[in-house]
Amino acid sequence: MQYVFFGYHNRAHRESMTGSPSRGTFARVILLVAVFALGVPATSAFAHSMLVKAEPPRRAVLTKPPTQVRLWFNEKIEGDYASLVLLDAKQRSITDVKPTLAPDDQKSIVLPLPELAPGKYSVKFRVLSVDGHVVESSFDFTVKGVAQQK
Repeated sequence: MQYVFFGYHNRAHRESMTGSPSRGTFARVILLVAVFALGVPATSAFAHSMLVKAEPPRRAVLTKPPTQVRLWFNEKIEGDYASLVLLDAKQRSITDVKPTLAPDDQKSIVLPLPELAPGKYSVKFRVLSVDGHVVESSFDFTVKGVAQQK
């Protein structure tokens, strides 16, 4: 037995008469698109550059002063736009040398340092990755002196 609802016998007949799918079909399509979009893994286009390693490490307490600061990132860096400075405890820059890309790794920048006295230092950096994302941050490390080691 068929039921008549507003002149249409059933859904298939109604769709064929109106030329448009029902709300249920539309909802199923939206759900399918959403499931597909969530199931696709994120690509590097959605990721941002980030610091993955620092030498000297963040918050390090060193008995011997470092001769350089080296930072590693998860993406290649635009060397011409890299900024890396070492600040003393009074926030004064220790060196005027510009950092360079490491010759063995395009994801790493290096800043040579002068002889450092015991004290607290801040590494401040700003780099532009090749995909256009800017990474900017800072961290501290300490060089112990003879009096500070006790």
